[in-house]
Order: sequence, then C-alpha cells, then structure tokens
Amino acid sequence: MDQTFNELDLTSLLSLSFSTLITELHDKLSELGFEDIRPAHGFMFKRILPNGATGIELAEYLGISKQAISKMVDSLENSGYVTRKTHPTDKRGKIIVLTERGLAVMKAKEEIVAEIEQRWIENIGTERMQMLKEDLTTFVTKENTEKLSSNIRPVW
Repeated sequence: MDQTFNELDLTSLLSLSFSTLITELHDKLSELGFEDIRPAHGFMFKRILPNGATGIELAEYLGISKQAISKMVDSLENSGYVTRKTHPTDKRGKIIVLTERGLAVMKAKEEIVAEIEQRWIENIGTERMQMLKEDLTTFVTKENTEKLSSNIRPVW
C-alpha cells in the first residue's frame, strides 16, 4: 500500500526531512571531492571543533566503543581529515584535531546546509521556517534533560 506524504505521521516526516537533507549534503560533498565522508564523521568533526578531542571523548559523544573510534580516526587520518597530536595537558595522551582538509569539509558542509535551508525557506517562507525552528527548539529543550552534546548522535 502506497502512502502519500500527507498521510505520514510526524516521526516519518521528520525522519524523511533529515534523510533528504543528509543525502543531498553527502551527494554535494562527494561532488566536491569529499566522497569518503559519512554522516558519523560530521558528528565527530563537530565534537572535535574547536580545540580537539580525545578518543574517549569521541567514543562517549557518538555512543560507540573506543575501538570503533580508533578505526574511524585511523581511516580519517589516512584520508587527511584529522591528525593526532600530543595532548596539551597530558603528554602521554593524544588529541584528535582537524587538518586543513577536515576544516575544508566542515566549511563546505556549512555552505551546502545554508543552501538547502534557503531552499526550504523559499518553499515555506521565512516566518514559517523561523516558527519551525522555534517549535523544534522548544520541543528538544523540554524533552531533553541531559546536556545537548550527549544526545546528538548519528542515526545508524
């Protein structure tokens, strides 16, 4: 049975909106030469900015194991997006920071998302877009008692 968009529940509409945005974002990033970037990488990069992060911090943020983070960091380091540096306060530890390529993909991501958001504004209008943002912010704020960073994770 085929459903029309008008028949979808709110959860499906939110999921579809997010999926549509992420698909377009990654298609455009790929066109710009960032074809090896995945949604989870964007969440990781956001945590790394602005001052770097340890592997443990990244694992906790993404809700995955230290071993999985280590493999992800190895892959991103081999692709030139991140590098490991000596931790500024614990010389035995390492901190992961973005390279110029990592910063470039984040800049491209911001520009692409701004273009997508502008198109959404053209579809529903500035006032309704602002209301949508305010309503979603209210919902997220009231429904989440923990700090925001612990709840922003990729949907696998």
